Amino acid sequence: MALITKIREKSGVAAAAIAISLILFLVGGDIFQGRSSFFGGSSDVVGEIGGENIKFQDFQKKVEELSQNYTQQAGRGPGEQELAQMREQVWNQYIMDLAYGKEYESLGLSVTPKELVDMVQGENIHPSVRQQFTNPQTGQFDKNYVIQFLKNFKTMPVAQQQAWANFEKSLSQDRLRSKYENLLRMSTYTTNAEAQKEYTAQTAKVDVRYLYVPFYSVADSTIKVSDSQLEEYLNSHKDLFKGQNTRSLQYVTFPVIPSKADTASFYNDIKRLAKELAVTKNDSAFAMMNSDVKTPYYATLAEIPEAVKGQLSSMVVGGIYGPFKNGLSYSIYKYGGVQKDSLYTVRASHILINADKNAPDSVKAAARKRAEGILAQIKGGASFEAMAQQFGSDGTAQQGGDLGYFKNNGGMVKPFENAVFGYSGTGLLPGLVETDFGYHVVKVTEAKTNTRYKLAAVNRTIAPSQSTMDDVLRKADAFASANDTKDKFEAALKKDKSLLMLRADRIQEGATGVNNLQNARDIVRWAFNNDTKIGAVSEVFQNDNQYIVALETGATSKDVVKVDDFRDELTARVRGDLKAEQITKKLGGISGTLEQMAQKYGAGALVETVNDLTLAQGVLTSAGADPTALGKAFGLKVGQKSKPFKGEAGVFVMETTKSTPAPAIADLTIYKNSAKMMAAQRTSFYINEAIKENAKVVDNRAKFY
Repeated sequence: MALITKIREKSGVAAAAIAISLILFLVGGDIFQGRSSFFGGSSDVVGEIGGENIKFQDFQKKVEELSQNYTQQAGRGPGEQELAQMREQVWNQYIMDLAYGKEYESLGLSVTPKELVDMVQGENIHPSVRQQFTNPQTGQFDKNYVIQFLKNFKTMPVAQQQAWANFEKSLSQDRLRSKYENLLRMSTYTTNAEAQKEYTAQTAKVDVRYLYVPFYSVADSTIKVSDSQLEEYLNSHKDLFKGQNTRSLQYVTFPVIPSKADTASFYNDIKRLAKELAVTKNDSAFAMMNSDVKTPYYATLAEIPEAVKGQLSSMVVGGIYGPFKNGLSYSIYKYGGVQKDSLYTVRASHILINADKNAPDSVKAAARKRAEGILAQIKGGASFEAMAQQFGSDGTAQQGGDLGYFKNNGGMVKPFENAVFGYSGTGLLPGLVETDFGYHVVKVTEAKTNTRYKLAAVNRTIAPSQSTMDDVLRKADAFASANDTKDKFEAALKKDKSLLMLRADRIQEGATGVNNLQNARDIVRWAFNNDTKIGAVSEVFQNDNQYIVALETGATSKDVVKVDDFRDELTARVRGDLKAEQITKKLGGISGTLEQMAQKYGAGALVETVNDLTLAQGVLTSAGADPTALGKAFGLKVGQKSKPFKGEAGVFVMETTKSTPAPAIADLTIYKNSAKMMAAQRTSFYINEAIKENAKVVDNRAKFY
């Protein structure tokens, strides 16, 4: 499915359509070998795009068609995640048809049959087709595979033919979007003035001295903020505080934990299974049929739990071992001996010092010298793991360089694989290993082996019985019934300290989870139901091995923004303004040098110096990146001192001591191209947002799913 991920990254809305088409088309196997209470309210409108209502029945019919195609090809129904992807595909298809489609039509854009043939089997193969029809032996795209597939197309099942038709439609839409984006992208340009501005921002420099009084130097407790001030600030800064539809909850969890009787019954079951496993002839099939978690019959050392590894040397063929505990799961093993594999397995750690293969020789030499220095320190007694955390340049650094287990099957680049599997035993490799990624300091932590162990494992998890679940459900139901108002709910929590209460603030309408509760759409739908008001107490919800009773404590609306929706942020902003007024007033009555002003002001005032500031990357010492202060620094004449002014997080008095203008430059091409490239990179996102805004897209799917 790496193909699908790449497509999504490249093409936004159109990519989602291609991605799901590929899921439906490819899920049956190798294509060229032929293996192949919804409603939250009374409305039936699932959304609106371009002034057209999308009825739930029509929307759901399209989802069901995709679901049926998936089931026919996969041999099973789609899971919740796959259904969510299908709903997303259908929604994006509506956007393509109703929003993008009108734009394409007005410009006369289309994809001809000839273009489609060219994308599938011509000279300009679409990346999705190219990656799917790749020869597994050569790793290269093979057009003959495409031709072979199309020759056999009419003999394929109807569902697969339809899936291919949908896939081709997605290719056309992707090409249409590319044409549309390219038209707009080519219509943008960068002027010489913009290029000059970019050049100046990167090369003009100033040295500054400044007095800085951060807001945090004034205690919050000394600044009183009233509701009227918050209301006034909100009204004058509405563009900063956009409303959202959210809900806030308190909820009580009633975990379902196996009882003593459940545990005793489980142990009896494990003992019975151990006896039956000991005498069964087909132990692998027995283990498979009686396990909650399936494990391989032939296991490498890497696949065997640590608790079992320690007993391998004393195991005898036909012996029963265990149970071994792993969380709530227990395993019993029947040992069947060993078998030699054609591949070896090893475990190793490394410290990578990056040096790209195309880097200049001087860069490579510096990287090698650094890696040799690290190797020497480890040989001298330094901790490999500590050195990996300090100097490692890839994702393994935080794990002390641990790469885990891997086989000699090409999973690692060849020079690295040869070095590790060519080493006997464990320990630090004496020399560096050079690859296209750079230089590796390597330590083999578990020696290579091609031994596989025959272990028939019965893995069982202690689970609560139905009786136990019923008991907890009755308890949760009694709580919900007895505490059906906000006051009763909160009083019950104060009275019974054993109840576990949690909060969930600002839940989004389309959320699938609530805090760490996964698959909690039923709770979210209840919270957003039109009949659910603030103070309402829910019925009992089941979520995995627990029951939930929720109290709705808050709600925000995208249409009506209130102070309480942003109270903390508003309070911080208003308090900052009040502190700025207080600090500015005090500094306004002080004269002298910056040092004299700081001394007269008292605690909290800092005097700092920063040299070589640029507009593009200017950072002040204590204040950090402050655009207001940065602009003031470039606006002052050399030797000029500003009046006190408010910055992002404090008040400044700025003095520019040196100014170095940007040198004259004859050719601004580099800066013009850089600005143009940055604008082009944003084009796709801005187009998508503009089209959706223009189409006034209203998405009500969260009320139905």
